[in-house]
Amino acid sequence: MDRRKFLKQSSLGSSLFFVPSFVKAFENVVSSNLGYKRLVIIQLSGGNDGLNTIVPYQNDLYYKERPKLNVAKRDVLKLTDEVGLHPSLAPLNRLYDKGLLTIINNVGYPNPNRSHFRSMDIWQTAVDSNEYSQSGWIGRYLDHYGDAPYSAIQIDESLSLAMKGETKNAIATQDAKSLFNLSRDPYFKNLQNHKNDTHLSEHNLGYLYKAMIEAHSSAKYIFETSKTVSAKKEYPNNKFGKQLKTTAQFINSHLDTKVYYASLNGFDTHSNQLPTQKRLLSQYAEGVETFVQDLKLGGTFDDTLILTFSEFGRRVKQNASSGTDHGTANNLFIIGNQLRKPGLYNKMANLEDLDGNGDLKFEIDFRTIYATVLNKWLDVNDKKILNKSFEKLNFI
Repeated sequence: MDRRKFLKQSSLGSSLFFVPSFVKAFENVVSSNLGYKRLVIIQLSGGNDGLNTIVPYQNDLYYKERPKLNVAKRDVLKLTDEVGLHPSLAPLNRLYDKGLLTIINNVGYPNPNRSHFRSMDIWQTAVDSNEYSQSGWIGRYLDHYGDAPYSAIQIDESLSLAMKGETKNAIATQDAKSLFNLSRDPYFKNLQNHKNDTHLSEHNLGYLYKAMIEAHSSAKYIFETSKTVSAKKEYPNNKFGKQLKTTAQFINSHLDTKVYYASLNGFDTHSNQLPTQKRLLSQYAEGVETFVQDLKLGGTFDDTLILTFSEFGRRVKQNASSGTDHGTANNLFIIGNQLRKPGLYNKMANLEDLDGNGDLKFEIDFRTIYATVLNKWLDVNDKKILNKSFEKLNFI
């Protein structure tokens, strides 16, 4: 089989290339480094407007800067005498009332970048804003502590940078059955017939071949372990709801997976923000509440921590298109049943003390949150993964 024919026939080549070539009979191996706790990361892509998410409804300056874009005081779901939630977040409010939600305000990083792609890279790689990395923070976690590709799974068609390590990558799949069926592609058997072809060791072909062989084993494990478990709750009928449904299926089937990654897109609200954010926050809150209920019924919620972030917030002042432009600091949500400080972790930013661009000043470096989750929840050496030491917070 020549190279051209190999690449043409192997449809698995592009679809399963995200599985690295380090797996060795991992079905019967359980790493002593991996415990039972799981982390679920939810990315709100586009830069969610944090100021209309956690609303300072008693602040006159908020209403002055957003005369047509504010959340009316009468509609706010009040958390304290000063701040409250966007009305679309009623399901999240119920989690808050039960002590299952911590809200961390003013999260960001020094010398912020307002480009979607660059800022998301910074969040996903956890490097300084003037540095670049080809590996993500979860990928580096896998490098040091993951024994199988399915130690981390992204519920999507492809991997984000966060899930790519220097030597190991996570798995990306929308559901177990599709991944398993893909691994049974007829061309896969054809490839096995050429196992000893000498050119398979040349360039990237040997890597691709091994990755496909190992992907088959991983796909089989995920499918056979999770196929007997079904959702115990009815999820919202949208893409995000389906991601969380699949995640709950994997968690409740007790896959040996430590990290799951999901995302909700569409938060780049330069115009027509009010209806767009209302719809997206509803999808987020309804999906997460159902997800929590499903995990509770499956007996796995106590061992699951959910982290929600967006790559940046928005400007304090509304723009001329009934929207907001790219900002800096934002709020971040931690959901779980073992929170040490549920509720508002810290105060909101001072709207009278903005940076030179009219943006909120960040108070908490997002990497302190990563370090806390890695060290206190996943019980690993955070410095080894983040390449430097960060303060640990006390939300868990």
